[in-house]
Amino acid sequence: MRNCTQIKRIIIKIGSSSLVNADKSLNEAKIAELIAIIHSLKQQEKEVVLVTSGAIAVGMNKLGLKARPKAIPLKQACAALGQVSLIETYEQHAQKYHMLCAQILVNHDDFENRQRMLNLSNTFEMLFANEVIPIVNENDALATEEIKVGDNDTLSALLVPMINADLLILISDVDGLYSKNPREFTDAKLVDYIECIDESIERMIGEKKSDVGTGGMATKIKAARIATNSGCSMLIINASKLNHILDCLRGECVGTWFASQKEKMKSKEHWIIYNTHGKGSIVIDQGAVTAIFERKSLLPKGILEVKGRFLNDSVVFLEDEQGKQVAKGIVNYSSEEINHIKGKPSSEIIPLLGYKNKDEVIHANNLVIMKGECHGSIT
Repeated sequence: MRNCTQIKRIIIKIGSSSLVNADKSLNEAKIAELIAIIHSLKQQEKEVVLVTSGAIAVGMNKLGLKARPKAIPLKQACAALGQVSLIETYEQHAQKYHMLCAQILVNHDDFENRQRMLNLSNTFEMLFANEVIPIVNENDALATEEIKVGDNDTLSALLVPMINADLLILISDVDGLYSKNPREFTDAKLVDYIECIDESIERMIGEKKSDVGTGGMATKIKAARIATNSGCSMLIINASKLNHILDCLRGECVGTWFASQKEKMKSKEHWIIYNTHGKGSIVIDQGAVTAIFERKSLLPKGILEVKGRFLNDSVVFLEDEQGKQVAKGIVNYSSEEINHIKGKPSSEIIPLLGYKNKDEVIHANNLVIMKGECHGSIT
């Protein structure tokens, strides 16, 4: 059952395809409608964060580009150019309701660095205290493949534990998740409620993407995993029916609702799985895989191979002998050190290295199993 009675903090994410016209110019009517709804939410004493795409698309329009640029420098230039118009338009419409807006631009390394996360969380709290609407976007003017989140569905979900959000709303170009791709199958049915994201839900995902955006239904399911594992519900609604945001909070059954998981991930586990890029991989034998699934530590003896170069305290993936990622964790040794002690008992660490950090390469407390169902991986 949907439960909206205790919802206090809401994250609303709107994508490029919902914000721009056919010529990639800003759809001011849509922005005006969205700001009016946010005002209504604030009148109900809700705290709202708006995650917005659109900067690159608007920059494309200003430069007269017909297709989304592939070259990173041109994409960055479009973002820098378009972000000015984007935030200015939001602010102009917010001023009609005497609301203040604040711009926050982030990249993935802002979530990976725990001190930056704390700083960002403090900023949000102060903006809430002063009744300001935080408007968030990826900092595409500086983003490279190494530091970017990649899509704002994921970015909005990563914000959930940072601000303790109760509801994440993703605005899409469809009414929600369908049993089949509604563009291809006339018998496709809207799924109104999802208790748990399992393989049956994965099979419903289509791969079609927008020509101006980076998302699709796959990124929304990915966001749902992150949000629901943080104890937050998620809703997908159609951009043409923004009033469904208010309808939902009145108890009406609209869009697709993803229920928050009762067993909320611990903050460290959530950070390891969702907020960090794996710096490399460690291939482990079947005995080590079994031990990990029994919530035991990874010892040197179970390690077969090291892939990539990384330092101690890095986050890495653990792979079985078939190459499947089974876990993710924080290492006590560098890749070079692990190469020296792999396959050996812990008692030989000092003879091999001349010192010992820990008996374990990864302690059980710093390991998170990557499952395929409700606590699924985002990789």
